Amino acid sequence: MKKIFKFYNSYSKLPKSFYEKTIPRPVKDPTLIYVNEDLLNFLNLDAKFMKSIQAQSVFSGNRIPSGAEPISLAYAGHQFGHFVPVLGDGRAILLGEIYASDKTKKDVQLKGSGQTVFSRNGDGRAPLGAILREYLISEALHFLDIPSTRVLTVVNSGEYIKRQVLTKSGILTRISSGHVRV
Repeated sequence: MKKIFKFYNSYSKLPKSFYEKTIPRPVKDPTLIYVNEDLLNFLNLDAKFMKSIQAQSVFSGNRIPSGAEPISLAYAGHQFGHFVPVLGDGRAILLGEIYASDKTKKDVQLKGSGQTVFSRNGDGRAPLGAILREYLISEALHFLDIPSTRVLTVVNSGEYIKRQVLTKSGILTRISSGHVRV
């Protein structure tokens, strides 16, 4: 497979209490339905590759790209009015970091890519509608010059998940300057 990213993996050099190694859970019939061309260019990624079946496989979580060290990040915080010492990425998996055209390091993360040790009772998936909303809102924030994450790709997983009703699930590739919570 063509190497799409040159990954750096500084998070996996942190003490083990900061993360858990996690492999995305494959989906049966993924379709790459959106590629953010503006972000693709900023990250110096190959537009031709993005049209390939291999890209669909990588961005659905069905194939781990070369150099990636997939992990779920741990964090603590307040939930329902109480401090919880161990929370974490319940449906997101960090593949690694890459350098953008402006020489800044960016995290590459799959959201909706399956259960992690932090999922608790959740399925680790994300509704496709929520994925599309995140894309729209993140791009609006970007063009309003408000720092936020951005969405590189949106994949329809080809699967349904149970929420209030059965709904299509999706996976997005989130790009950020960092996923550390403060």
